[in-house]
Amino acid sequence: TAKRVSTWSKRFEEHGLDGLEDEPGRGRKPSASKVQRVVTEVTRPPKGRKRWSVRSMGRHAGVSHSTVQRVWSKNDLKPHVTKTFKLSNDPSFEEKFWDVIGLYLAPPLKALVLCCDEKSQCQALERTQLSLPLAAKRPRTMTHDYKRHGTITLFAALNALEGRLITRTEKRHTHVEWLRFLKQIDRETPKDLDIHLIQDNYATHKHAKVSAWLKRHPCFKMHFTPTSSSWMNLVERFFADLDADVIRPAASHRLANSSATSRPISTTATPIRSPTSGEPRAR
Repeated sequence: TAKRVSTWSKRFEEHGLDGLEDEPGRGRKPSASKVQRVVTEVTRPPKGRKRWSVRSMGRHAGVSHSTVQRVWSKNDLKPHVTKTFKLSNDPSFEEKFWDVIGLYLAPPLKALVLCCDEKSQCQALERTQLSLPLAAKRPRTMTHDYKRHGTITLFAALNALEGRLITRTEKRHTHVEWLRFLKQIDRETPKDLDIHLIQDNYATHKHAKVSAWLKRHPCFKMHFTPTSSSWMNLVERFFADLDADVIRPAASHRLANSSATSRPISTTATPIRSPTSGEPRAR
């Protein structure tokens, strides 16, 4: 308000920058016992609940919810946050870890490093009504109801240094489809280069027929991520972006539409950046 602006302007004229600070003693401060209660009891939620909210804790401790928020923020307490984790029990974890990381940081000469995986159970959903596009003052709309049109599996091989991908869509993800994808990689990569494939421990990747084909193609070198550590495979990052930006927002009328929708985005991705210069590393 004009009155508030006039007050602060006058204080600045009289006292300079010091006049812009609140005078001591302003505002009612919670007692030390109440602050301690807000801090210590945050790990002991009320019966029947998993955690405190700022309002429920405020009622419990006899302070305002804004006071609870300030106290928690000052003490770095975040009862609303839950972090998930997964520990690998692979006895060869360290060996496999450095094998994969070494391919990222120091790829072999005259070789191509590809991060391979499949994303299964991608649903081809048709919304019961047409969606309205994003507009000023109105978000994009989508009906809650939909019709199912089956699922597809997306296969991708990411050249992490260049950000290029080899992709394929299939209706299933057995060893038959995986073998077809390997043959496609063989057709679309230079014949004078060794192919190092980083992949997880999914059973189809180790099927007897797949192993037999790999023996007949010694240029293919297989590198498996440790058990429960597929996060080391950079193609997982591509699949996450694809799922968030394309698959979920899409309203496919047919299964074929879903396949076609996935193909255009599957040509490029962000390459690995050098840990020293910050620039993409050349192969």
